Amino acid sequence: MRDLFQRFGGWLASFFLILVAIWLVGMVLAPNLMTLDYALRPNLPPARIGGPDDIYSLANFTYLANEAVHRTIFLKTIWASGLVTLTTFVVCYPIAFWMAQRATRAQLSIALMALIVPFFVNEVLRTLGWYIILAYRGPLNAALLGLGIIDRPVRWQGDLGVLAGMVYAYILFMLLPIYNAIESLEKAQIDAARDLGAPVWRTHWRVVIPHAKAGIATGCVFTFMLAAGSYVAPALLGSPGSRWFTEIIYNWFFEGGDWNRGAAYALVLLGLCLLVVLVTLRIFRVNLADVAK
Repeated sequence: MRDLFQRFGGWLASFFLILVAIWLVGMVLAPNLMTLDYALRPNLPPARIGGPDDIYSLANFTYLANEAVHRTIFLKTIWASGLVTLTTFVVCYPIAFWMAQRATRAQLSIALMALIVPFFVNEVLRTLGWYIILAYRGPLNAALLGLGIIDRPVRWQGDLGVLAGMVYAYILFMLLPIYNAIESLEKAQIDAARDLGAPVWRTHWRVVIPHAKAGIATGCVFTFMLAAGSYVAPALLGSPGSRWFTEIIYNWFFEGGDWNRGAAYALVLLGLCLLVVLVTLRIFRVNLADVAK
């Protein structure tokens, strides 16, 4: 705070702080308080709002606890989001290490261009591209049939399709934090570990990963939060048996017209996501300041 006032002066620093306060109150605090208000009140017709039946209760939350199907979808969404996070990390870590420690300047420029340019396209269109690729008569089945790997088309839509679409959709949110963390690692430390006889896996486990833990934690937090709150990929690439909890929330709001129950479901998802984030930060022994860097 003191550095801010010393750098920009009293008036300009105060203006920045006021803008941040307005953003926090108007875009973060107020919407969440309104959501909590909706979640604690019953779904009533307009004429009965404010009447004797309009009282605060936990009925909308207990409904989720008692609804077995919704509870199962909620738990599935959480572990599936964890699987998306793990898969994205497995895909991104070798790429990030190569970009940070092995790639030349020209190779790095080409790799960044190839990764970033597709994200200039809207997420819905990119997900539709995956829908076409994974379609029953799509190019993936055609290629596998042509190579003789499968003898008949496979229906890829479902859990596998959602996993592939989400890994692709959120790859940059995992890749770039890890890349930035590994880039600051001195190559001499990796060379020293190799000279001392450490195998490749031990070098990564004892040298690279501990150094990049803040970047890994940041990527995992971003990816998990985005995956748990995703709607487009499950809606387009999923099947009736692979519904996501966000689809249930959407149905309560826009099809069932029960904003109160939808708000309760949304708060439960938000609360558990925050819990997972705090646990992740505790496991990696980093704090929010490290994630914000």
